[in-house]
Amino acid sequence: MEFSPIFLVGAERSGTTVFRLMLDQHPDISVCSEFEYIVDSLVGCDGWPDLAAFHHRLRSNWIFQEHGFEIDPLLSYPELANSFLEQVRQRKNVCQVVAVVHRNFDQLQRIWPNARYIHIVRDPRDVAKSVIGMGWAGNVWHGVRFWIEAEEMWNHMQSKISSDRIIEVKYEDLISSSESVLKRVCQFAGVDYDSRMLDYPTTTTYSKPNPNLIHQWRRKLQPREIELVEARVGALLPQRGYELSGQPISYPSLPEQLWLKIEDKVGCLNHRLHQLGFWLFIGEYISRKFNIKPWQHQLEPQLAAIWRSSLK
Repeated sequence: MEFSPIFLVGAERSGTTVFRLMLDQHPDISVCSEFEYIVDSLVGCDGWPDLAAFHHRLRSNWIFQEHGFEIDPLLSYPELANSFLEQVRQRKNVCQVVAVVHRNFDQLQRIWPNARYIHIVRDPRDVAKSVIGMGWAGNVWHGVRFWIEAEEMWNHMQSKISSDRIIEVKYEDLISSSESVLKRVCQFAGVDYDSRMLDYPTTTTYSKPNPNLIHQWRRKLQPREIELVEARVGALLPQRGYELSGQPISYPSLPEQLWLKIEDKVGCLNHRLHQLGFWLFIGEYISRKFNIKPWQHQLEPQLAAIWRSSLK
């Protein structure tokens, strides 16, 4: 069965997790999280990826494995990708599927030219701070890169999509006016609003929408950090409807950029070392550096358990 899914796209740490939990509570919507393994293989590929190699990668991808999808070896790449979403749809026997994609979502149009999109955006100053907390960056200058890449990709992509297939959602509105935003999203998805969408705290580890989570950067970022984020984001900040802080726009000098790069590397390594522990950190690094496949496969269960825990 072929259908046109809805994709929830936006930068990581922009509220996609709490949003998908809300959507998945709807009796007529089924959600597939973290669908990047489909689009990542399309980057730099003029045609379709080699299926045998792709099947092999999927079997060692813990996110894919958690979904429990069946791989039909007779299907083409687009058919296989579509079959995964069809499996998601069948599990709840619903009419609508939403899949979450944080990166390379411009590749989705190659497989689903008529898909619809929910674009969620969060204040980049909060995203940059959250990225540091995840250990993906060592400072806000490098942390905001995730937001910039996603928003620049969306700018390029949305010009090719008709306006009736796009809906924009701000994380701040989703948290402060949840019911109003969800009603608008349900109308876009072609389903009636259901108040059970806000019952996700009863079945997950996530709490109910908390307005205190909005604009945390005002309390948690230092003035220089705010300057760095606003300098790097540039015109994208007001373009997305966020006001400047009033801090002077001050681009880092070359020496400061060098220091920020060093701080970023050290911060990421320290976080990874603390997260994995010394021996697992060393084993993961050496096996990846020298591409020792048997060792990588041996470490995968431990690494997957840690990554899974970090995303909760």
